[in-house]
Order: sequence, then C-alpha cells, then structure tokens
Amino acid sequence: MENVIEIKGLSKCYGTVKAVDNLSLRVKKGELFAFLGVNGAGKSTTINIMCGTLVSDSGLILIDGLDAVLHSEKVKNKLGIVFQSSALDPALTVYENLESRAALYGIVGEAFKVRLGELSRLLELDGLLKRTLDKLSGGQRRRIDIARALIHKPEILVLDEPTTGLDPQTRKVIWNVVSDLRKNENMTVFLTTHYMEEAAEADYVVIIDKGRIAAEGTPLELKNSYTGDFITIYGQNEEEIATLGYPYEKISGAIRISVPNTGCATDLIIKNPEMFSDYEITKGKMDDVFLNVTGIKPEGGEEK
Repeated sequence: MENVIEIKGLSKCYGTVKAVDNLSLRVKKGELFAFLGVNGAGKSTTINIMCGTLVSDSGLILIDGLDAVLHSEKVKNKLGIVFQSSALDPALTVYENLESRAALYGIVGEAFKVRLGELSRLLELDGLLKRTLDKLSGGQRRRIDIARALIHKPEILVLDEPTTGLDPQTRKVIWNVVSDLRKNENMTVFLTTHYMEEAAEADYVVIIDKGRIAAEGTPLELKNSYTGDFITIYGQNEEEIATLGYPYEKISGAIRISVPNTGCATDLIIKNPEMFSDYEITKGKMDDVFLNVTGIKPEGGEEK
C-alpha cells in the first residue's frame, strides 16, 4: 500500500522543551494508525503541525505526496479533523454548524442537503438538527464533531482522543461509523487515544515519549516484544505457585503468573500437571505494552 502520510525529521521546541524531536513516521492508505503517548509526549503538537495550525521548527510532512506547508489548502481538503476540544459553536443549531462548515468547502444548496442526509444516516443525527449544541449531551456533540470533520468527504480522518469521557455505548457507535468509513471508502484514520482496546484494533501503532518514537509495530509485534503471556490459575494456593519461580499476582478468585511466552507456559503446564487442573493462558495486552514502554499506566481504562 502507498503511504498517504509521511513525516520526516519533524521537530518543534517551546523554549528549551522539545515537544517533537526529529520524528519520522509513515501511514499507509486505508490504515488505522494509532499514535500513542502519555500527556505531553508530543501527540497533539504533531497533529497541529500536520493540520497546519502550528508551524514546525524543522522537518517535512507530506500528505498524499503534497508538502503540507507549500500546498496547505489542498492538504486541508484531504483532512478531516476531530480535535480533543469541540470546534462547534454552542449557540448555533446542529444544522447551522454543519451548514457553515460545509460552505467553507463550497458545499451549498442542494449539495449540502444531500451530504447532510448522508451524514445524518451514518451518525444517527435525525432529531438533533434543529437543536442548539448547548442542549446536547457529550456523546451527541461528539457525533456532530465527527459529522463536521466528514462534511467534505476527506481522505484522512484525524481523531485526537475522540472518545475520552464518553459512555461505552456512544464509543461503540463512533467506532462502528469509523469501521464503515474504512470498509466502504478506504478512509485512512490517524488516531490518538488513551483507550488501549481502541489501539489494539489498529493496523500499526507508534508510541512516542518526549517527542521521539519509543516503540512501533503492529499490536501483535508490540505485544510479543514488550510483554509476555499470563497463566491464570484457579483453585491453587499461593505457596505452591511461588515454587514455580515466576512473578505472580493475586487477582479475584485466582492467581495470575507472568511468563515470557507461550512456549514457557506450555513447559510449566507439562512439568506441573497437578497445579494446572483449572487455568487459562492469555497474551499480554496493549495496556501492558504501553506501561512497559512508557513506565506509565494508560489513562483511558484497562483494556478488556
């Protein structure tokens, strides 16, 4: 697949603080790309530079082969952006917010009504269009934010922590929409999130720390590199588990042993069959990867 986003040697400093430090990465067309890091790692700075709202100190960003600085207007037409903070006007109705946004792209009259109908069906906006933003719930406003980002049919959807603070049902609705767009329109999605179960669904993951890449790969590659497997044993006492010589922790109704890999788990079970009458083996999760790479537990909640 072709690269639709290329970032080469990107740097941005605020005084003596290097927010982004010689960052280079590539995103393939149609990919769900997860861009992870703790608060202050440089994620939003990178996005703001990519979207043209911030100027870098050095480096190059290519969007679909176009220099993001030299061809800023063409690049903006290719991007749909959902920022952490809503860009909607709370005093206007949903219809008015989307109408004014569409007009910036020359989408007016019947063309706007057609596009609005498409987005209303996709994001379940019927019944909301005549209401002002300040009368909507957080989840409803987020759906309008996404409609605003999609109004001009962008090739790349940038989601900067799109589901933070939302209830599970609303998060599910949003991700169903994103999945449909990727499937039906081959849309590229550039995601930042603190919810590791969302990152676990990505095609490729980059974790940055202090503005530099600390780890990257597919979710499976990262799990294999930065975390092992876990054996959860039921009905055994702690003293017996301790004799196995591996790190363990007591969890609700069981004991969980950490092992380097599945092969090690298999050896343990074969050599100690009397201890493993009731157990399960699970691979490490993206939560574990994030913690081991950054030293900090992700803020979005534990991955299920």
